[in-house]
Amino acid sequence: MKTDSWYEVENVGKLVSPGLLVDRDRILHNIRTMIAIAGGTEYLRPHIKTHKTAEIIAMQQDEGIEKFKCATIAEAELLARCQARDVLYAMQPVGANIERFFELIRAYPDVTFSALVDNKTSLALMAEKAQAKAISISLWVDINNGMNRTGIFPDEEALELFIAMEAHPHVEPMGLHVYDGHLRHTDYQEREKYCNEAFSLVNDLKHSIEANGIKVKGIVAGGSPTFPFHGKREGVEASPGTTLLWDAGYGKLFPEMDFLPAAVLITRIISKPAPNLLCLDLGHKHLASEMPFPRVVFMDNETFTQTGQSEEHLVVTCENAKDYNVGDVCYAIPVHICPTVAKYESLHVISKGKVVDSWKVAARNPKITI
Repeated sequence: MKTDSWYEVENVGKLVSPGLLVDRDRILHNIRTMIAIAGGTEYLRPHIKTHKTAEIIAMQQDEGIEKFKCATIAEAELLARCQARDVLYAMQPVGANIERFFELIRAYPDVTFSALVDNKTSLALMAEKAQAKAISISLWVDINNGMNRTGIFPDEEALELFIAMEAHPHVEPMGLHVYDGHLRHTDYQEREKYCNEAFSLVNDLKHSIEANGIKVKGIVAGGSPTFPFHGKREGVEASPGTTLLWDAGYGKLFPEMDFLPAAVLITRIISKPAPNLLCLDLGHKHLASEMPFPRVVFMDNETFTQTGQSEEHLVVTCENAKDYNVGDVCYAIPVHICPTVAKYESLHVISKGKVVDSWKVAARNPKITI
């Protein structure tokens, strides 16, 4: 085994494939790199949607991170169980999740929970329930500054929404939340330019709110691609997520970032169905498949060209297929790590060529107990 191949493990024959390995030392490197970019932990609010794992939350807490962001009630509950101090449920609660959000507040009184809102109807519903329960809820106005996925445009309507939040006795307006995941320009300076232009609209809205005598307590901004820019802004909480484990997709798009791939798939060749064809046990059920090929980057197998994937199988063409045998182990970095992690019940933790632990992906399902 090559000593410079961090992903290779001894006694690999004992590992079931497909499986997902994570390198603890690389995760720690990524956490410390996040903190360095943000200039400390005060304005850092990492998203846990990538890893959904208590042990990685604990690693961040050990480095002084106290504020977190999440995308599901299960992730919020996991953070509460880990005694996170401040948890932003970065969704607008709807349906049964409204009552679940209030149940979180009741069940974990030592945790500050907040959520998003982008319209007066949802605000009225949340505020009414808070009043009925005789509590105050913390809400952020979700801003759409070009992503066109959720949020409200930072215009007069957003100003009126914030004023309505401030006016209600059972609502605590926290500030503005903006996710700009559409900004993925590979050129660093170009990405920074468009990020700053989009964020200027958020700043304008903040000034308009404050001109009405209302304090904007904070702004939560960005994801991993724009983290280097939001991480420099005074008083702005940056909220990267993929940075914890990184992946081949972001690694190719943003090579200037000093994050390391910390998760790798182990897969095996299960058939050689035709000349120059190999089939591996890495189907849709074990690898995110929403993107076009390639969906992984094979380590030390650059001749593999991914041509087909079904529930249990990944087919590759390979001109030197004769050099491979059924049962051979391959390692691969996912192009999109976030939905790939959610396909596994647990992660094999590796260090210096050995499997040293197993971590449960505790929030992979929509519900833990609440």
